[in-house]
Amino acid sequence: MNSIIENMTGTSPMNDQVIASDLLISAKSGIKSYALALTESTSSEVRNVLCDQLSKAVNLHEQIFNYMKNNGYYNAYDPDQQIQMDIQNADKALSLSKF
Repeated sequence: MNSIIENMTGTSPMNDQVIASDLLISAKSGIKSYALALTESTSSEVRNVLCDQLSKAVNLHEQIFNYMKNNGYYNAYDPDQQIQMDIQNADKALSLSKF
């Protein structure tokens, strides 16, 4: 985001929540890709490598999720609160498009 829009909207360029959310989405995508590749593999050596990478990706996802949960960025155990956060973030994104 450029500095003019940041000043007009009072938003920071890349905050921890945005970075962590993007990383969580990427980790989920990686998990899906590893799982798909694992099911398509015919080589036991390749399956072993993919299985190891899948396990590491799941562990990374857990670490990111815990970071987000502990910092109040993700409320998976309180759907009502998470929905309110999602609505606030969507409203903020919509207001940014007006500039």
